[in-house]
Amino acid sequence: MIRSLARLRASRSTLATLAAVVLLGGGAAGVPSAGADAAKGGRQPVVGKPALDARGCARIENRLPALADWPKVDSRIERDLSDEKRIKKILGGMTLAEKVGQMTQPEITAITPEEVGQYGIGSVLNGGGSWPGRDKHASPQAWLDLADAYWAASTATRTKIPVIWGIDAVHGNSNVYGATLFPHNIGLGAAHDPCLVRDIGEATARQMRATGQDWAFAPTLAVVRDDRWGRTYEGFSEDPRITRAYGYEAVRGLQGGDSHGISRKGVIATAKHYIGDGGTDKGVDQGVNSSSEAQMINIHGQGYYGALAAGAQTVMASFNSWTNADLGIEEGKLHGSKRALTDILKQKMGFDGVVVSDWNGIGQVAGCTNSSCARAINAGIDVVMVPNDWKAFIANTIAQVESGEIPMARIDDAVTRILRVKLRAGVFDEPRPSARYAAGSADALQAKDLAREAVRESQVLLKNDHKVLPLSPSSKVLVVGKSADNLQNQTGGWSLTWQGTGNTNADFPNGTTILAGLKAALGADDVTFSETGDGVDPSAYDAVIAVIGETPYAEGVGDLSRRTLEAAKLYPGDLAVLDKVSGKGAPVVTVYLSGRPLYVNKELNRSDAFVAAWLPGTEGAGVADLLVRGRHSGRGYTGTLSYSWPGSACQTPLNTGDADYDPLFPTGYGLRYGQSGTVGTLDETSPEFACGQTGGGGTATEDLEIFNRTDVAPYKSFIGSAENWGGTEIGVDGEAAHAEIGVVPSDVNVQGDGLKATWNGSGPAQIYMQDPAGGSDLRGYLNADAALVFDTVVHQPPANRTVISAHCVYPCFAEIDATPLFQRLQVGAKATVKVPISCFATGGLDLSVVNTPFLVYTDGAFSASFANVRWVPGAAKDADAETCAGAT
Repeated sequence: MIRSLARLRASRSTLATLAAVVLLGGGAAGVPSAGADAAKGGRQPVVGKPALDARGCARIENRLPALADWPKVDSRIERDLSDEKRIKKILGGMTLAEKVGQMTQPEITAITPEEVGQYGIGSVLNGGGSWPGRDKHASPQAWLDLADAYWAASTATRTKIPVIWGIDAVHGNSNVYGATLFPHNIGLGAAHDPCLVRDIGEATARQMRATGQDWAFAPTLAVVRDDRWGRTYEGFSEDPRITRAYGYEAVRGLQGGDSHGISRKGVIATAKHYIGDGGTDKGVDQGVNSSSEAQMINIHGQGYYGALAAGAQTVMASFNSWTNADLGIEEGKLHGSKRALTDILKQKMGFDGVVVSDWNGIGQVAGCTNSSCARAINAGIDVVMVPNDWKAFIANTIAQVESGEIPMARIDDAVTRILRVKLRAGVFDEPRPSARYAAGSADALQAKDLAREAVRESQVLLKNDHKVLPLSPSSKVLVVGKSADNLQNQTGGWSLTWQGTGNTNADFPNGTTILAGLKAALGADDVTFSETGDGVDPSAYDAVIAVIGETPYAEGVGDLSRRTLEAAKLYPGDLAVLDKVSGKGAPVVTVYLSGRPLYVNKELNRSDAFVAAWLPGTEGAGVADLLVRGRHSGRGYTGTLSYSWPGSACQTPLNTGDADYDPLFPTGYGLRYGQSGTVGTLDETSPEFACGQTGGGGTATEDLEIFNRTDVAPYKSFIGSAENWGGTEIGVDGEAAHAEIGVVPSDVNVQGDGLKATWNGSGPAQIYMQDPAGGSDLRGYLNADAALVFDTVVHQPPANRTVISAHCVYPCFAEIDATPLFQRLQVGAKATVKVPISCFATGGLDLSVVNTPFLVYTDGAFSASFANVRWVPGAAKDADAETCAGAT
């Protein structure tokens, strides 16, 4: 019943939905929209300025033409001949070392202002959760002081080329204490309002100017195909029509300016991550996109056509690979793909700005390391984000040019592009950062009214039985749920910290929680808050408002991988709260905070009204504005889904145009005030096992992820020693310590993806990953010739006997002697270890009840980092798998 009702209620967007079906389903191309021509007679299509709506903003087209080839994109910013002459003169006077310095981008915690001058560094960045002086609460003046110091050092060099500072300002200047944070992109997509996106871009640029940054690593233009991806909320929509229009307006907002360059009030925008980051198989972050070229052109390329037409001056290369052996596509990691970066982006599309790498992205290219990758530079990377190993990178790159491995012409092209962008941005003619527009302005950091408007526009009303909403302003309400008074959960990832974790309400001094917004709307005396719902009688209230949903995460950590989309399994406490208040005499209104659509049938069944509020940012009052009648003068709920909503736990990928498209709520769905159609009682089927996993015997077909940048439920990481053999859980910060062993975060493949364990030799100790609830039947992995696979970096080889083991609820376990294994690995180099599961089975492991699938133990000095721990079907057959000689 719900599916037919959903289609009926979405009728107002039927034409748009059908248009998307034509594009995504590979149907016949329609009439080209304004500013674009489909390829005719072999001619290359051209994309330029989009058609504008009555407000002067890019229109979300009813349909996009199917392009037969990569288009030429006409940029809003034209080539300036006087700039080109100036660039040629500057370049002609530069040494090789000075040129490579311009191409190098270190992280602020790894470089001093003096070193910026000494090495002629072209740009710096601060990663998520990095602040001046490592102070989370650094003032605007502290940011400006550091910006001034870097600028002064760069302009005192022989070349006098100003350094620029890049920052992940992805929903406002989100690293900065006290700044207004806007809804994440998934919410803005639901607003279907390109003008709003432009306004937010302008506000974000002002925030950055207040703290001295020149370069925003935004917007993200991912067209998300599988909601298991942990960066789903960074994409505006699964619909490329929305992404294309938004890409244009986001760049216009950030950069401002005209055909000659960027406004003095604007900042440099970055179209990212090029290309296909939202289309990886199974939503695996940094994984493989197996799209055909036509899909890349017509789905994943659309946001770039919009952004480049608006004049985006930088493009960030993506971590993902582009590979499909069946179609003959073997580009591999895009950081090393000359075809993608040069042949397509720079030549076919005509992009004349800068291609910047992602964080240590060159290190993932075959044959490369974080500090050495001629292949990536030759492929077309112009600025290399090399956070910590930048000195080695400079030395290696100079040597590679001198040896002829990197042509001098490629270096000159890269530096030409860097200088071109700096001239267009006006930094050659600007004073020090603290003397520029809006520098140090507390007002510039604030955009509360705009953010509140964005919150109102982005919410989607999915259920409203008996017209529960809006509530009367005289209502007396009970508020429950972990996220009602929690700004950390409202803001999500990329908020002060990289993952958005470790924050409290005090870290957002200018923010407003949803609870505070409700108290302002209804009066504090008429709002009772009980986070868990214990000890209160719902029948004493006119309504219960439950604010629940996801907790913060960012890239990698947020991946669901083989887990299901079932919210009740991910966050069982939320369902427990609803059970306490549902059916107890008052209607229940659920406000759901999340970075993606989830399977929430159980939660919907326990709610009379249900609002998808996404990740609204710091202005929780915008949520209260729509819950309470008359709170603002607008039309109430206007948001509609820009992502399809699943009706079962494993219904992913789920995209408009799929042959078997059958969502619970389709894109374009969203109720208005006065619409009260009954959703009905939904199926609550919950799969016993994770998606793709068999239950017991049989043969496992998908990886069992144990640790992937963070613990993968149900597993948790621990250390154990005589101090506490029961186990001390390693915290969300990746740290734990006993007298015998200590653990801190480390970089193995990417930023912060590993745990570095150091045994000091004072006694036996172990690091392990365990399901505290008990054992699981993993016999299917033995049947599948699986191996325990993990990435490791040995920092100090083991001095004494060291074992790798798996446990079937202690004292049931099996182990192999891994001392020779760890001793033979090259110190400081990453290696992937594969231990056949059969080794543990031979040693007596009961695979029907495995609770600890990974453990490393030693009683001597040893230090190693461990990352990406999983059981992989078929890996025991790999040529580089270990033997079972040490099984005991």
